[in-house]
Amino acid sequence: MHDIAAIALALFLIAVGASHFLFPGYFRTLVPGWFPWAAPAVAASGVAEILVGAMLVVPGGRAAGGWAAAALITAYLASHVDALRHARRDRPRLLDRPAGVVARLVVNAAYIAWAVTVALTAPGGS
Repeated sequence: MHDIAAIALALFLIAVGASHFLFPGYFRTLVPGWFPWAAPAVAASGVAEILVGAMLVVPGGRAAGGWAAAALITAYLASHVDALRHARRDRPRLLDRPAGVVARLVVNAAYIAWAVTVALTAPGGS
């Protein structure tokens, strides 16, 4: 089961990382307005997700990759908490409304739990 969870997380991160380059405009909307370098942050986080995903593909890198994924996704919580501060019910995008932002936070907490589980169940991960 561990291999399936690790490979699935790897594929997820690689796909999302690649999406940063395919749809950079969308990902720039997730960067808080107070952060001055949205475009470089989107590119850097895309590269980081691809690299972390690659770590998870290699059986010997799964513990470190799981912890790296958990740290990376935890760093994204700043964006979601900032979005919660600015969420309003009248926003056109569901993900910018209070319920949508709360859903984003819950989903990201699940991603963090997934990554921690992969790290802890990898050989040498605990």
